[in-house]
Amino acid sequence: MGVHTLSDEVTSPIPAPKLFKALILDADNLLPKLLPQAIKSIETVEGNGGPGTIKKITIAEGTHIKHLKHRIDAVDEEKLTYSYTLIEGDDLLDKFESISYEIKFESSPDGGAKCTNFSKYHPKPGAQINEEEMKASKEKGLAVYRAMEAYLLANPEAYA
Repeated sequence: MGVHTLSDEVTSPIPAPKLFKALILDADNLLPKLLPQAIKSIETVEGNGGPGTIKKITIAEGTHIKHLKHRIDAVDEEKLTYSYTLIEGDDLLDKFESISYEIKFESSPDGGAKCTNFSKYHPKPGAQINEEEMKASKEKGLAVYRAMEAYLLANPEAYA
């Protein structure tokens, strides 16, 4: 069975560099504050924030998932791109060898941003793939994006 790829594109009135800085570079600080019902904490387990860094996301109580770990594969502050691979914690990892994500932020003509996200699911041999589970995972990512966007709209001086 081959790689399953999902892509998603969303727009925002927030300028691309500002959105990248908040959503990618400062996520460890902001996301637990913005989504305490979902994310208890984010900590760097290994590395300095660049490629190879391992981050642990501790999930808020009330769910069967206790934590997730991901490895940063690339971060480019000039090109506003970020890629990482989920390596531990998600139920989907029972069916997949790995799940990798590539995110790109681009400036739009109206001064806002276009964000493109590619998710690549690499299934384990013989795994039964449920497209709905993959789409539900994508929706969780979109909820994080929208929460950050709402914060930046309500706090225009942040990351100015």
